[in-house]
Amino acid sequence: MALQTQAPNASPLHLLLCVVLLAASTSAAARRHGPSVSGQSMYLAPSCRAHTASLTDFGGVGDGNTSNTAAFKSAVDHLSQYSGEGGGGGMLYVPAGRWLTGPFNLTSHFTLYLDSDAVILGSQDMSEWPIIDPLPSYGRGRDKAGGRYASLIGGSNLTDVVISGGNGTIDGQGAMWWSKFHSNKLKYTRGYLVEVMHSDTVVITNVTLVNSPAWNIHPVYSRNVVVKGVTILAPTRSPNTDGINPDSCSHVSIEDCYIVSGDDCVAIKSGWDEYGIAYGMPSEHIVIRRLTCVSPTSAVIALGSEMSGGISDVRAEDITAVNSESAVRIKTAVGRGAYVRDVFVRGMNLDTMKWVFWMTGNYKSHPDDGYDPNAIPVVENISYQDVVATGVYKEAARLEGIQGAPFKGICMANVTATLSKSRKYPWNCADVEGVSVGVTPPPCQPLQGAHDGACPFPTDTLPIDQLVLQQCAYSVPKI
Repeated sequence: MALQTQAPNASPLHLLLCVVLLAASTSAAARRHGPSVSGQSMYLAPSCRAHTASLTDFGGVGDGNTSNTAAFKSAVDHLSQYSGEGGGGGMLYVPAGRWLTGPFNLTSHFTLYLDSDAVILGSQDMSEWPIIDPLPSYGRGRDKAGGRYASLIGGSNLTDVVISGGNGTIDGQGAMWWSKFHSNKLKYTRGYLVEVMHSDTVVITNVTLVNSPAWNIHPVYSRNVVVKGVTILAPTRSPNTDGINPDSCSHVSIEDCYIVSGDDCVAIKSGWDEYGIAYGMPSEHIVIRRLTCVSPTSAVIALGSEMSGGISDVRAEDITAVNSESAVRIKTAVGRGAYVRDVFVRGMNLDTMKWVFWMTGNYKSHPDDGYDPNAIPVVENISYQDVVATGVYKEAARLEGIQGAPFKGICMANVTATLSKSRKYPWNCADVEGVSVGVTPPPCQPLQGAHDGACPFPTDTLPIDQLVLQQCAYSVPKI
């Protein structure tokens, strides 16, 4: 993708410290000043917008108490007149302040721009959160059967939509939702912070997302999705606060993101059991680069468990994680069907991990009793190389395939996992097959097939890396 930056070579510890310090200093600077050129604020977009408006033009009040749901809806509705071909597109500027709102939808050829001191706050009034239909590839809500609450920022059937700014904040104020979820007081599935459906060319850059009710960023049934330079923060014990979840999406780029989560930092999905099989839309051609993750109870990168439309061609490199449950986890089960194949991971620096690698074919979570017990998922062609992990306190790997349908084609090369305590059996393997070279401690017998050189990693350029994003300038109005 255009405007890509490269990480320098460094030792794992030096890289870890540099990434964390750089994230902190960059975030602080952006909050004070925002990205600017000659006094103008800058944002990335497929095309720069010809028309702009401020939320205050539509009665917005940034006092943290006044509801701005109507103001956001009116502003987007006004700017939607420029969303057609030749309309020039529109940008909504959210100035400094605390802007309380219920869910609202975006429009095409549109940028939502947050000032560095702008905070969009999710309403605590549940009557402001509409109930919408479940996703067809899931058949029901993820928390509960039936519908689900709308996401705070949403949209469907969009083209060229951008969420960006001076590292402003979107705060879901999720504590209320987490408490109701834990006490089983919700009738419907929690909404997300950002969900864009059936859309093409979605760009989310230079914003901070905090305290989502559940998942943070959820592109679904979409293509050409870019998430770059985003910070996501949630308490590490908050329920299901996944960072970025591409779901039945193709051509996705996730780069330069910093995530602290109560669940998976990145989870790639594609539908749930018989509903995902019937919908039949895979997630594919996905790149993840320079991700930093903290997730003590879940994975840095997960594939599944909802993967019934299939997952393929996932490429992850230059990954840093601290205090996380597992680096890469593949989750599936009998009844899921479909496949997880052609997954390529290289360049991981990990510290304080329960497992380095985790695969399970017995995840057991189903939407209902209608799943097909003969729908057996295929897991094959999974490559890991150039991985350094220290402070591994459980096992180097827990790899559990499906009896009679083993996970095949696993390749590991140049992998070092330093366990915090010596174990007689540092690997736990069943129903898996593969090869390895240069792996310490030595892997389990099913992975000891002879292998020369590195594991495969594609060298072709994906179309998402050729997506051109322009540097667009916006003069912030003086207040």
